[in-house]
Amino acid sequence: MTARRPMALVTGGALRVGRAICLALARAGCDVTLTYRKSGVEAESLVHELRSLGASAESAALDLEDLDAVAAFGRWFSASSGGLDVLVHNASIYEPTAGGDACAAGALRAMRINAIGPLVLTRELSAMLSRSVRPGGGSIVCLCDIHASDRPRKGFVEYAMSKAALEQMVRVLAVELAPRVRVNGVAPGVVAFPASGPESDPALQARYVQRVPLGRSGTVEEAAEAVRWLALDATYTTGEVVRVDGGRRLS
Repeated sequence: MTARRPMALVTGGALRVGRAICLALARAGCDVTLTYRKSGVEAESLVHELRSLGASAESAALDLEDLDAVAAFGRWFSASSGGLDVLVHNASIYEPTAGGDACAAGALRAMRINAIGPLVLTRELSAMLSRSVRPGGGSIVCLCDIHASDRPRKGFVEYAMSKAALEQMVRVLAVELAPRVRVNGVAPGVVAFPASGPESDPALQARYVQRVPLGRSGTVEEAAEAVRWLALDATYTTGEVVRVDGGRRLS
């Protein structure tokens, strides 16, 4: 009998870092299911590209803000999928705090999408992950952010709070789900500047890069490679958050 290919589920997989993660995992021999919220066209295009690489690939709509829908999706995936080896929590919202004034509604929305939704999905899928026969067992990788831990920034308190909660989730679940499931994080600096908004300004981007010891922004492929390594190869690593920031946290 032929061994089953590893199965990976990547939230927010249609664009940017999520897309690069899906491609990296497929090239490493994984089948991939990716979720999207609005980018259905891009998700389907990526599904075709993943299949051209020899992977079995599917996409599914999922709004992480709707926690009941998240739980239902997890139950559906558990019932319909033949197994799960890798869960990547990539989907998130990245929004500045309007006018610099945090509000409860904005903070709750960020927490639901960036932290609580991933927790709910993990709870629904942890039993399936624990049955993985991969070396090192099942693997969860969360996309964190250096600016929510090492380098706080003005104007993003709601976002930063939610990502800090996600990073703490990594550490707590690493203990709770051991030894059958490893839980780690990847915390990029800038690997893909926003295409619109204040941070799309070339002058602002140049100022940011000047503070990076390696002298450049990263790439989505570099972030994806860290995810791939933690998911598939780092079999004795759990509870860690790998910074992919060019040294930005040091300066």
